[in-house]
Amino acid sequence: MADSHQMLLISFTDRDAGRSAYEEALGLPGLRQAALVERSAEGLLDVPESHVRGAGRATAGGGLVGGLLGLLGGPMGVFLGTAAGAALGGAAENRQALEGGAGLIVLSSRVDEGASLLIVELHESSPEPGDDLAERHGGTLERMPAKEFAARVRSAEKAAGEPRPPS
Repeated sequence: MADSHQMLLISFTDRDAGRSAYEEALGLPGLRQAALVERSAEGLLDVPESHVRGAGRATAGGGLVGGLLGLLGGPMGVFLGTAAGAALGGAAENRQALEGGAGLIVLSSRVDEGASLLIVELHESSPEPGDDLAERHGGTLERMPAKEFAARVRSAEKAAGEPRPPS
C-alpha cells in the first residue's frame, strides 16, 4: 500500500478502552492529529484528549522570521516584525483549529451515550498498525480517505450556512 492520507474512526462502547487506545495512537507512524470524543450517559459530548503534531510551529516560526526581517529596522523593527509574524502564524493555526472543530461536530452524531470515538488523521504506509490498535482495544474501525472526510465537512458547513425556508 502506498503512503495515503487517511482518517481512522475507531468506535468504542467502553470509554476506558477509548482512552487507552488514544494514548497508544499517539505513537502511530505518520500521525498528524488525534482526538477522543466521548458522550456521557446523560448525552453530553466531551473532547477530553486531543493532539496536533507540530502545534505552535507556525506561530513561533512566523515570529522568528518576522523578527529576523525586522533586524533591518532596528530594535523597533524587530519588535514589530516579531509581532506581525507571530500574528500571521497564529491566524493560520486558528484556521486549522476551526476546521478540526467542524470535523468533530460532523462526527459527534456517531458517538452513542456512554461510548467514545477515537479520530486519528495520519499518513498510512500500511493498514496494520491502525487495524492492530482497534483490535487490541476492542474498537470498530472505519477508514476514510482524508480528502473524502474534508469534503463531507465542507458539505455540512455549507448546509449549515444556508438559510432555512420559512415553516
